[in-house]
Amino acid sequence: MKKIELLAPAGDLQRLKIAVLYGADAVYIGGKQFSLRSRASNFDLEDIAEGVRFANQYGAHIHVTVNMLPHEEDLDGLKEYLIALESIGVTAIICASYAIAKCAMEYAPKLEVHMSTQHSTTNSKAISFWKEKGIDRVVLAREVTLDEIIETTNHSSLPIEVFIHGGMCISYSGRCVLSNHMTHRDANRGGCAQSCRWKYQLFDQEKAIHNEMDLFSMSSKDLMAISYLPQLIKANVASLKIEGRMKSAYYVATLIHTYRMCIDEIYEKSSISSQRMNYYITQLQKAENRPTGPGFYLGLPKANEHLYGVNGAGVTKEFIAYVLGYEEEKKQLIVEVRNRFQVGAKVEILSPRKEIKTFVIEAIYNQNNESIEIANQPTSIVYIPYPEVIEKHSMIRNTEKENREHVY
Repeated sequence: MKKIELLAPAGDLQRLKIAVLYGADAVYIGGKQFSLRSRASNFDLEDIAEGVRFANQYGAHIHVTVNMLPHEEDLDGLKEYLIALESIGVTAIICASYAIAKCAMEYAPKLEVHMSTQHSTTNSKAISFWKEKGIDRVVLAREVTLDEIIETTNHSSLPIEVFIHGGMCISYSGRCVLSNHMTHRDANRGGCAQSCRWKYQLFDQEKAIHNEMDLFSMSSKDLMAISYLPQLIKANVASLKIEGRMKSAYYVATLIHTYRMCIDEIYEKSSISSQRMNYYITQLQKAENRPTGPGFYLGLPKANEHLYGVNGAGVTKEFIAYVLGYEEEKKQLIVEVRNRFQVGAKVEILSPRKEIKTFVIEAIYNQNNESIEIANQPTSIVYIPYPEVIEKHSMIRNTEKENREHVY
């Protein structure tokens, strides 16, 4: 049985490399053309080529989103763009428009064509239709339950990809025109203003229902489906997709590291204990800045799986330092400061594909080799004594409770 694919998001080249290093089997990115998420950094063709070369070193694949719903004026240059992606070595494109899919099949036949969740595929009959049209993989709509995923996969004639983590759209598979109506930014052409997360005052005719201190929003909690990995693996789902091309490198590293370790443990042991699953859930929560829930996995989301009155965004200060290297002679880490920390702090080291290590910071030195008690200048370089080599791109996070509190 082929091992399930872990598919990571990346908004720029740095995050692509982090995703691959931390264990992603494939990374999906957006180009500067024909892609949603226009506020993500996105990749030009040169960056995509570098990303493909880097991923190839680790046996990983690159998928490119070509998932806008194009109007007539949006089609200029599509053929040339798809040919360029094929020549670079991109594995697959993700599209929501069959016009784009058909163009890829005709002019860039080496590209796999994956039908996006934007197309709201919810059953095996629809998948059979897409197979007849030449599609290679289907990303199921996020509105299907776990039971429906299993049933659909059992009867599917194509590989199935499902979302397991990240933001949920309050509309059906992203088919929303709120942003268009309120801001003239097209949600299905890359410009969503996330109008559902704004705060609104409700009225019954002309009478306000809520006061200004109790405003309403339509935001959903983010999805966290790690608990259902055993069932998804058993059902032969082809790919597990994480949403978040606009998320930070720390977010990507934490999620990919956790899901990678959990997936590998399930395959190694053929099962996973509730204690270990709770451990992995705790690890995922260290990256979250919004509350999470099961999405549609258990059925129609209940009232407590939405965020009424708040948009859910919060701030965490756990990620305190990025490891730039290790000085073996002095036995110390070279780190870039990201958030305030001090001598005596109990911290964890998150490294690519390795178990998490815990230690207490016993000393900090600045670039003049002066001992300091507190590191509080973001992007400054400091040195922390540590007895063993820690690889570059590892991340240090504070384990003290106050750094994990979310402020809404």
